Amino acid sequence: MRRVGPLLVTLAVLYAGLLGAQTYAPFGTETALGIALGAGAIAAMSLALVLSTRPSWIEPLFGGLDRMYGVHKWLGIAALALMLGHNTIEPELEDVVRETRLGDFAADVGEFAFNGFIGLILLSWFKRVPFTQLELPWPLWRFTHRFTGLLFAVAAFHQLAIDQPEGLDGTLSLYLNALSVAGIAAWLFTQLVAPFLRPRNFVVAQIEPHGAVAELTLRPEGRSLRWRPGQFVFVSAPDAGLREAHPFTIASAPRADGELRLGIKALGGWTRRLPERLAPGQRLRIEGPYGRFVFRKRVRRQVWLAGGIGITPFLAWAEALTEADQQEITLVWAVTTRAEAFAAERLAAIAARHPGLSVHIVASAEDGRLTASRLVQLTPFPLRDAELFYCGPVGLRDAIVSDLQATGQRPRRVHHEAFALR
Repeated sequence: MRRVGPLLVTLAVLYAGLLGAQTYAPFGTETALGIALGAGAIAAMSLALVLSTRPSWIEPLFGGLDRMYGVHKWLGIAALALMLGHNTIEPELEDVVRETRLGDFAADVGEFAFNGFIGLILLSWFKRVPFTQLELPWPLWRFTHRFTGLLFAVAAFHQLAIDQPEGLDGTLSLYLNALSVAGIAAWLFTQLVAPFLRPRNFVVAQIEPHGAVAELTLRPEGRSLRWRPGQFVFVSAPDAGLREAHPFTIASAPRADGELRLGIKALGGWTRRLPERLAPGQRLRIEGPYGRFVFRKRVRRQVWLAGGIGITPFLAWAEALTEADQQEITLVWAVTTRAEAFAAERLAAIAARHPGLSVHIVASAEDGRLTASRLVQLTPFPLRDAELFYCGPVGLRDAIVSDLQATGQRPRRVHHEAFALR
């Protein structure tokens, strides 16, 4: 199912290119190629803007919002490459079109949009300056990213108003115009509508500090939120001066009163400032839920592997277990020191109620780094007969899975959610 979304997006971009080449084929190969590249760029930019609205109803087609944002990124890269190609292979139509002032103006603004897009897409592509430790400040990156839709509107005007030969098949224009309207509407929605329509108000009921991790208990103010254990939400705190929304996994199972818990680790400027600026009774804005990293009841044998703050979805999964859940589950939580295992007692209490759940905490400072062989020792059943669910640093996941494969203990399936946002 998760491959359907990327496939549809790819076909939509390819169709724009093929339609452009077919429409302008009578005017020469070079002209047809230049138009095809430009049409593909419009399609890629439009679809990138549509995906940026985070439409939950198409999330299953991509296998989760994290993968949908991955496609969004590659659409931006594809748009940049296609624009470079279009600008290099410029269609030669002076002899077959009647030039107008509007067409000349459209050509000029097209150059403006092209140069602007190069800058913005490169900024989006390289959040970290290559070959250095310098990282673009998140507020600056987010602010510049807002102009993408404005530049796309200029590019859409360029393709609409540029002088064209008479007697052309109108299918290409109709298709690109529809994509242009969709892209501009998506951008306007994200900038003007979504910030007021989507988020729900929650009030801070409790703040529990655990070293670098702060656990927040939030109480709904008005409409409660419905979520599945393992999903995440976007959190913003306008009253604390932190308006930009950041994603955090809900670290608790759904409750009748709508309360939810978040575990937030200080990994950057935003996450360091949030607990310091919050107090009980303060209001937060919550948008969601999103994500497909949810508990799979049909999987008989499961290994839950968490790295650091990656324990949060598994906390929700464990809390949601009932007597009807008879799976064999091994939860391994890799931390640096045992003091970082802020939910150890909670997990031990849950494991005491569910014989099928065993919990192991591996503190690298005391027990050594978690390895594949150690994971095999902690699991009472063969890993090759189980499915592995992972949340945490990518490096740990890759090392464990690679070593398991080398020893013939690779799990039947490996599930993970790769969401990262500063």
